[in-house]
Amino acid sequence: MQNRRKFIANFAVGAAALAFAPKLAFGQADPWKTEYPKILSRIEPPKFNKRQFDILKFGAKSGAEFDCRDAINKAIDECSKAGGGRVVVPAGIFLTGAIQLKSNVNLYVSKGATLKFSTDPKAYLPIVHTRWEGMELMHLSPFIYAYEQTNIAITGEGTLDGQGKSFFWKWHGNPNYGGDPAKLSQRPARARLYEMMDKNVPVAERIFGEGHYLRPQFIQPYLCKNVLIEGVTIADSPMWEVHPVLCENVTIRNLHISSHGPNNDGCDPESCKDVLIDNCFFDTGDDCIAIKSGRNNDGRRLHTPTENIIVRNCTMKDGHGGITVGSEISGGVRNLFAHDCKLDSPNLDHALRVKNNASRGGLLENFYFRNIDVGQVAHAVITIDFNYEEGAKGEFTPVVRNYVVDNLTSGKSKYGVDIQGLERAPIYDVKITNSTFANVADGNIVKNVKGVRLDNVKLNGSIINELKG
Repeated sequence: MQNRRKFIANFAVGAAALAFAPKLAFGQADPWKTEYPKILSRIEPPKFNKRQFDILKFGAKSGAEFDCRDAINKAIDECSKAGGGRVVVPAGIFLTGAIQLKSNVNLYVSKGATLKFSTDPKAYLPIVHTRWEGMELMHLSPFIYAYEQTNIAITGEGTLDGQGKSFFWKWHGNPNYGGDPAKLSQRPARARLYEMMDKNVPVAERIFGEGHYLRPQFIQPYLCKNVLIEGVTIADSPMWEVHPVLCENVTIRNLHISSHGPNNDGCDPESCKDVLIDNCFFDTGDDCIAIKSGRNNDGRRLHTPTENIIVRNCTMKDGHGGITVGSEISGGVRNLFAHDCKLDSPNLDHALRVKNNASRGGLLENFYFRNIDVGQVAHAVITIDFNYEEGAKGEFTPVVRNYVVDNLTSGKSKYGVDIQGLERAPIYDVKITNSTFANVADGNIVKNVKGVRLDNVKLNGSIINELKG
């Protein structure tokens, strides 16, 4: 808990300094030349000893029938106690429950190896301190979990199979996924957790677990430092797939994520600092990337923004949004750089997306996008939406300012941009340059926006000098 307090205190100092800093505005130094290199220089993946710990030597057996959970966790424990190294999952199919990573351990999933995660909820006991849709609680362990660890990794060319399709997706309650809203559904527990959050019930008393049907996340390092997730294929997650929380120095690269279940976000860094998401492929049932910082009271209580994020060289197919900020965003987000990404699918709703409202609040600032190639999307290429879910119903002020897009091309969409602030909370300082929006069916939606600048922007072949709704 000492690490937790120190981590949050460091962020609070940063937030206090921000309050006295001048707001970045057009005409100042190019952040791609000043801030981007600084962020990138701080993000360094952890390095590990050359020791190897083969899970077979600790009792694991392939074949998808033998429970290898104890063997894998024993190998991790021994590796960490020995000073660290690589815990190797060899070729084969290995059934497991919750895996807990420890400091200085690289869980290496070899080519031809599959970790198949159990559909027995008891395999994710005992309950742990986790975060679910931006709210803290004590609940079933995420499939691969680490708490207050340093120098951890999941790497290799193998596969992580969550078996969500055959079991966990029905917990959502949607009949399309086999759920029954009257009997088998997360909805009652979700409502109870909301109520606990609203009443600021201590996290230690927010006890859930088996029988509550809140789907566990797939990978969740929590309050960790120096994290690497690289190379593996992730399939059929219960819900959010890669979900670092309150972490610092995170590298996520060369992942192949394909999972079309409910709330199957691809990568959700939440309340994290210095994050690189590089050369990943996303084909998801929800947002491909969703940058978060806690929901409502919990986000404000922890007051820990996600800051200094780089997204580059990623490919995004199906999903609700491509590069998304929100909606659990009450702690704020700042300094997002995204470049050289390709987003293209008739089943991708939005390319660049922000979701916020007056229940969340939060300061969102300094977002920079360039060299973004959008083939087609179903709704809008750029969406900033303060009317999301509760919309204006709330006492908090959502803020988006300094949102800059350069060299974006789009081939087909219903709208070019859909940017909607609130009357009492407009969106500030949107700049779009050197960009082309082709085959736009219905123009733009623009409401409550102040400080829009366009330079060399084409809509359906014609240069436009202003955004019109």
